[in-house]
Amino acid sequence: MKILIKISLALATIFLLNACSKVPVTGRRQFNLLPESQLMGMSFTQYQDVLAQSKILPENDDRVIMVKRVGDKIAQAAQKYLDSHNQSKRTKGFEWEFNVIEENMVNAWCMPGGKVAFYTGILPITQTEAGIAVVMGHEVAHAIARHGNERMSQQLAVQMGGIGLSKALEEKPDMVKNIFLSSYGLGSQLGSLKYSRSHESEGDMMGLVFMAMAGYNPEEAIDFWGRMSEAGGQQPPEFMSTHPSHETRINDLKEYLPEAMKYYNK
Repeated sequence: MKILIKISLALATIFLLNACSKVPVTGRRQFNLLPESQLMGMSFTQYQDVLAQSKILPENDDRVIMVKRVGDKIAQAAQKYLDSHNQSKRTKGFEWEFNVIEENMVNAWCMPGGKVAFYTGILPITQTEAGIAVVMGHEVAHAIARHGNERMSQQLAVQMGGIGLSKALEEKPDMVKNIFLSSYGLGSQLGSLKYSRSHESEGDMMGLVFMAMAGYNPEEAIDFWGRMSEAGGQQPPEFMSTHPSHETRINDLKEYLPEAMKYYNK
């Protein structure tokens, strides 16, 4: 019996070490229970479903050309950062893809595996290529930080007792799909606030580093969020929102800016 207990503890320790990892840039330890490869498979399928139901701008559209150019540069910069910090496995299996959806929605997102969508409604606020880089860096950061995996792990633990993803898909596929969609903001309220305040703040910090390494001045993030504040109308009190208030976000960005500037034109 003692031997079995020791073996169980050893296996549990190995599992926890594999499940725990450090988020790039911030160094925060996170606990993800779900295989990223399976989430990417679900992501690729869902991404195609979204594209099939949306009006996608053609590749020769100037807005698409700009978004793809920024996306490629941010993806390369992020990979460079990961490679230099022995975290290359974060993007294993990624198949980067950037599309622009014609819809008056102020939104953009990046799913596991590097599947990115920008909505035309956000482009008047980004205004410039550097503005697009602010949003692109932030959304790419969410995917690389595996924030969606964290949310899904938490929700599966609460709703299904933390059983494995394969088992959950087998027993309750519709529930798992709904959890996936809500974790990545792709449910019935597309574009809803999908990440926690801590995830949003982490995405901001990582995004500043990625855009700086891609050659975009991270100071543009302050101007972008200022425009978002002006365009966003009245926000709910911060304690009721999953996002930081615009004021808090801008102050946090200003605080981290000197560190991000170290990567600019480095």
